[in-house]
Amino acid sequence: MLFVFFGCSKKNAKNIPVASSEDSLSSYFSLANDFSLAREKRQEYNNKAFDIVINQENDSLNRVNLFKVANRYYNINNWKYFNKTVHLVLEKSEKVKDTLNIIKGYTYLGDYYESQAILDSSFQFYYKAEKMYEKLGNNFNLGKILINKATLQFKAGDFFGSEQSVIKALRIIKGEKGINNILYDAYNLLGLVYNELSEYETAIAYHNKALVISDDEIIPKVFQSKATTYNNIGLLYLNLHNYTKAQSYFKKGLVQQNLKTEKPYVYAMLLDNLAYSKMKLKDSNELPELFYESLKLRDSLQLTSGIFVNKIHLSEYFASNRDTIKALRFSKEALLLARNTNISQDILVALKQLAIIEPDKASVYSKEYIRINENLQKEERKMGDKFSRIEYETDQIKGENTDLETKNRNLLFGFSAFTILGLFLYIIKAQKAKNRELLFKQEQQKVNEEIYNLMISQQSTIETNRIVEKKRVAQELHDGVLGRMFGVRMNLDGLNRFNDEIAVNQRNSYLSELKNIEQDIREISHDLNREKSELINNFVAIVNNLFEEQKKTFEPKLATIIDPTIKWELLSNAVKINLYRIIQESLQNINKYANASAIKVELKKKEDDLFLVVSDDGIGFNVNKAKKGIGLQNIQSRTSECDGTVDIKSKKGEGTSITITVPIEQKQILTEK
Repeated sequence: MLFVFFGCSKKNAKNIPVASSEDSLSSYFSLANDFSLAREKRQEYNNKAFDIVINQENDSLNRVNLFKVANRYYNINNWKYFNKTVHLVLEKSEKVKDTLNIIKGYTYLGDYYESQAILDSSFQFYYKAEKMYEKLGNNFNLGKILINKATLQFKAGDFFGSEQSVIKALRIIKGEKGINNILYDAYNLLGLVYNELSEYETAIAYHNKALVISDDEIIPKVFQSKATTYNNIGLLYLNLHNYTKAQSYFKKGLVQQNLKTEKPYVYAMLLDNLAYSKMKLKDSNELPELFYESLKLRDSLQLTSGIFVNKIHLSEYFASNRDTIKALRFSKEALLLARNTNISQDILVALKQLAIIEPDKASVYSKEYIRINENLQKEERKMGDKFSRIEYETDQIKGENTDLETKNRNLLFGFSAFTILGLFLYIIKAQKAKNRELLFKQEQQKVNEEIYNLMISQQSTIETNRIVEKKRVAQELHDGVLGRMFGVRMNLDGLNRFNDEIAVNQRNSYLSELKNIEQDIREISHDLNREKSELINNFVAIVNNLFEEQKKTFEPKLATIIDPTIKWELLSNAVKINLYRIIQESLQNINKYANASAIKVELKKKEDDLFLVVSDDGIGFNVNKAKKGIGLQNIQSRTSECDGTVDIKSKKGEGTSITITVPIEQKQILTEK
């Protein structure tokens, strides 16, 4: 939602020269397109131009002028009059069967419904234009229409479909002249698609291609394509949490000449994103003034989606500065705006922000979030089917007067070939993805084993040196000190030759004291040697380090129970590293999603099985619907590697309990007898 889809407005088409007798009309058109003038003045001049054109005869020049009027309504976001003008020129074109202007009218109506977020209607008009351009063999404009369709697929969440449409457009326009404006839009959209698919390096590569093309003279400077691309690249680095680099691109965009007058919505977006990157870098300079400046500009332009983003960012800013009242105010305003516009994605963002600011009401917001998110996913799936249905139904209406049998056969062959090709591409892509995932898991397992072995080796070295030193001290005490003490005691026994009362008392006193010292030293020696078998196992120490880090970093209270009778050093490293990772993954999931106040982790042995139990008192979840999550898949996979089983118990509002059972042999883990 934060991205700009296209840097150039195709509505600023090159003006066709008008007759010298229409100087006043030409002047109105020029003033209506003067970006240095206020929006109200530009609309006033365009209204005057419309009053002149509406009374002209329905000829080719009249229809050209009507499209000019529509262009200028588009550029000042006057959607009502834009729609009215396009329907008027389309009606006039259909009366005289002006094919080119009929196609142009369909394209403009597609633009209108796209701006109003009515994607199915927009797709329908673009598709009509596409079929007519195919019939005419006009590859240049066909490529532009395919880019428009790809944009709709992107907005509907069909990223793979959008990618295929763009690639199809690039193939069609290959070899055509003057296509850099189409290439710019294509590369820009591919950058957005790959960003959503988390292929960030590929996304940046395509945005850089768009950046190079933006300098081409065929793309007018007034479109501010370079500023748009800088914004998109900056947002990619925001996603990568490289806020310093993101900030540099937003600054590059803001210094583009005449940006504020020619493309004020891009200027407002760059201001907001620059402020957001500063917030992430904890740079308070010009904050929150930059946020407010952007919000004011977007409000004057009536950019609803931009206003929503601004208010969410302001909420985050004040929340980070512990101003809960302002943070709550802006997040609630954002939620109200999202509800009024009925944009589900915005509602989800606002609910998530409110849950952070008002943790006592987090469960209420979370329930609504889950409900809306489920409905949104269903709608996105339906939208892709609706696009396919629109294509089919439009073809059916246009082909009513053709041979039905031939049409059905051609449709069947075409659809089958498309389906087979799509299935083939999907299988190849899925197999490649599966192979990459398998290789990644294997490499990750090896790396984890190596890291764990290094940790064990380091810990073992420390313990070995410690034991050797203790043993040396014990031997020194036993062989040195005790030997000397024994000699002293023997010498004192010689006092028995003296029977006077003083000698007897002195001898008995020394003997009693030396015996006590001898016994104390012997006990110390035995304790030092016995401590070797009572040292805490390396694995337990590593797990306890994880628990200590959890307690320091996160709020939930953590209680841990580890069976002290388990001989961890006899358990294989493969099993121990998987148990460690399962505990780590479980704690991470609880910290992210559970909103728990208490966590309990138990490691215990019963008969021939080792049990790991991780439980919390959080919000819980629907186990049947969450089994495909990456976190739970990792736990399942690691348990399978230990030949174990997983039992997950959870209900909404009643917490979650995960029990891992790993079968063990008697020779692997032994208990103290």
